[in-house]
Amino acid sequence: MKKPKMTKAQKSEAIWGLAFVAPTITGLLILNFYPIVNTVWQSFFKTGDFGKGNTFIGLTNYVNVCTSSEFWGSLLNTVKYAVIEVPFSIAIALVLAVFLNRKMRFRSGYRTIFFLPMVAAPAAVAMVWKWLYNQRYGLLNQIFHTDIAWISTPSVAWISVGVVGVWSIIGYNMVLFLGGLQEIPHDYYEAAQIDGASGIRQFFTITIPLLSPTIYFILQTRIIAALQVFDLIYMMIDKTNVALKSVQSVVYVFYQYVFTYDNKGYGSTMVVLLLIFILFLTAALQKFEKKFVFYN
Repeated sequence: MKKPKMTKAQKSEAIWGLAFVAPTITGLLILNFYPIVNTVWQSFFKTGDFGKGNTFIGLTNYVNVCTSSEFWGSLLNTVKYAVIEVPFSIAIALVLAVFLNRKMRFRSGYRTIFFLPMVAAPAAVAMVWKWLYNQRYGLLNQIFHTDIAWISTPSVAWISVGVVGVWSIIGYNMVLFLGGLQEIPHDYYEAAQIDGASGIRQFFTITIPLLSPTIYFILQTRIIAALQVFDLIYMMIDKTNVALKSVQSVVYVFYQYVFTYDNKGYGSTMVVLLLIFILFLTAALQKFEKKFVFYN
């Protein structure tokens, strides 16, 4: 069957609709799609002098990166950071959201306080935490009467950076959880109370299952974001820091090769491999979604 022709009003509506979304589509193509394609393209080239005269070298960059201990070390550091940031930020934010979803005095003020780190500038966050971590004058060593080089000891630095990541993102996760909690009908909790279920029992049998779509969404987005960590490491760990190799992420190493060593092909290859790793991880999470997510 032939599709009915669009009326004049429908055509006008379609044109205006395209006109309104055109700026967004253009921005996505220029700021997202083109850089991705260009990065993949550059990964097959050796950077020429002054960014010109690139030489096609095929898969040489991929072979060099895959046999580089620096890349695998940075990927391990990135995964270690994600292991700290993702589960702890989700767990703490969920507990805070449950408490702040109840009726209590100064509830809006508490929500604002916990969300403030999210709107703080990364440079300011790094500056404050570097002072807190300072070995001689830092507040942490003063409080605990210790003498720990929190961001200069290789075995401790990656944990210290992960703690800052957790602190920075808790407020954002908490707001998302609050939105999910407010969608859960209160009748379920009333029925559970009548049956004699405790608060902890209600949390694990009602809140967690009905909040599982939100939990899984935050889990996926936070994993993707954590694997792209750069700003905290760049601003907290100096190049002269002995703990740099045990903390630097893939994106940090990419930044060094592209903007410091002017080796765009090699750096682009690192990012492409990281992208492939994230895609496989996301696909695996999507596959297990039906087993762990309860849609009411």
